[in-house]
Amino acid sequence: MQIAISGQQMDVTPSLKEYVTQKMSRIERHLDNVTNTTVVLHVEKTRHVAEATINTKGATLHANAKAADMYAAIDELMRKLDSQVRKHKEKSTNHHRNGGALKEQKLK
Repeated sequence: MQIAISGQQMDVTPSLKEYVTQKMSRIERHLDNVTNTTVVLHVEKTRHVAEATINTKGATLHANAKAADMYAAIDELMRKLDSQVRKHKEKSTNHHRNGGALKEQKLK
């Protein structure tokens, strides 16, 4: 998985990059077919904003979070993305039983 971390009108420090990649590794465990991920960090007056877009096979997931601290914004962003990823995985899982329908069962 490729992770592109950028900052709008701010410098992204190596510690922020490491923090984001560490948090994204948790989301990687849930999804198998992630092609690329884009994370954008920026500051609006007193609020820190983190946005992320995950491109997977069959879906594009996007979330954003605002907080007073950049690390708190990243934590909130990852919580939202984790929720979306789990929901997407639940939808994509086939819940039908093999031969569960009455018309497909053989009569004795």
